Amino acid sequence: MHYENTRAWAEAMDAQDSLAPFRKHFSFPQVNRQESIYFCGNSLGLQSDRSRHYVNQEMENWAQYGVEGHFHAEQPWWKYYQVIRPALAKVVGAKEQEVAAINNLTTNLHFLLVSFYRPTTERYKIIMEAGAFPSDMYAMESQVKYHGFAYEDAVVEISPREGENVLRTEDILDTIREHGESVALVMFSGLQYYTGQVFEMEKITRVGHEVGAMVGFDLAHAAGNVPLKLHAWDVDFATWCSYKYLNSGPGGVSGIFVHERYANRPDLPRFAGWWGHNEGERFMMEKGFDPMPGALGWGVSNENILTAASHRGSLELFDQAGMEALRAKSIQLTGYLQFILEGFNTEEQVFEIITPNDPQARGCQLSIFIHKGGKKLFDLLTEGGMIADWREPNVIRLAPTPMYNSFTDVHRFGELLALSLEKLLATA
Repeated sequence: MHYENTRAWAEAMDAQDSLAPFRKHFSFPQVNRQESIYFCGNSLGLQSDRSRHYVNQEMENWAQYGVEGHFHAEQPWWKYYQVIRPALAKVVGAKEQEVAAINNLTTNLHFLLVSFYRPTTERYKIIMEAGAFPSDMYAMESQVKYHGFAYEDAVVEISPREGENVLRTEDILDTIREHGESVALVMFSGLQYYTGQVFEMEKITRVGHEVGAMVGFDLAHAAGNVPLKLHAWDVDFATWCSYKYLNSGPGGVSGIFVHERYANRPDLPRFAGWWGHNEGERFMMEKGFDPMPGALGWGVSNENILTAASHRGSLELFDQAGMEALRAKSIQLTGYLQFILEGFNTEEQVFEIITPNDPQARGCQLSIFIHKGGKKLFDLLTEGGMIADWREPNVIRLAPTPMYNSFTDVHRFGELLALSLEKLLATA
């Protein structure tokens, strides 16, 4: 695609963008009395008017009905999942019975590992990427220790080759094959939070199954960002949060995927709770756990209606926009940001983009490694109106999100970056 570093070009692209109308649904934080350049959807997505509407609606239902809202609200609370599942299934490429919006991400990860990490003395290893998000590292560490294994022996971490920033797919697959029959679980993120690399989940799943292992993914940075086909890829299980690209509010409800082959497997070990029990008999309050079919059978506690309501509002917008259209705009928008950034490296390398250059191997995040004065530059950008994300030691993560960001946002960022670099050099 031909890009131009001009305001006129960016505005022309916005004028022909079919997704541009979605921007009006979102509230942008103000900085210096003007709309911020919000590139932080990879940490917390913006609030939509749809989410606000449904949360307010349930607050009114609570006021009007009290506990009877479980049965008499417009959407009865005890079956609130019914209005969430169809759109959520489309976002992650699943059948409706394979998904559920429940709990929080790391909580779900532990609950799923009860069922899908069943180590033996011969088959006990977990394959994962080095430098995974800390929650995943802590979860794997505690799980292997719980089962009596040492982390150093049981967890195999795969690092990029020397001098490289991202993992090669062949290295991942070769490592799985190398450990072969000792592998109990392959557990990867769908999109690496630090570098922005999208992993080839279908290939990883296939090779994991070839050696007899279970395969699961943490999709915190992938859900709502890149196209997913969890059912078609034959993934065993996955979990994600809803507060990043899914724009469902701070600490919002998590989601899980459990492949349909496990839909009616009450024999699978799991940590059961009331809300995972057969809903037709739930209020009989009797002994003997009878799990709901599909992913709902991994539910534990009563649904958090306020976070579910916010999630409902956001998913309605995703359903209207469609992941294919969002992905197409994401590739263009991120490509434009890359074009703007590379324009600053003509005389010397001010920074290095450590996210893959291939648009198919990344989502809408670009991570830039600053060679000099990284934190000072980040602070100047923040003072100038950017809201983005800093990661040690010298990385700024920028995420132009296609649901609500514009080409003009990217151009404004380029202008702000030029001004900030000028100030940085003046004070050096």
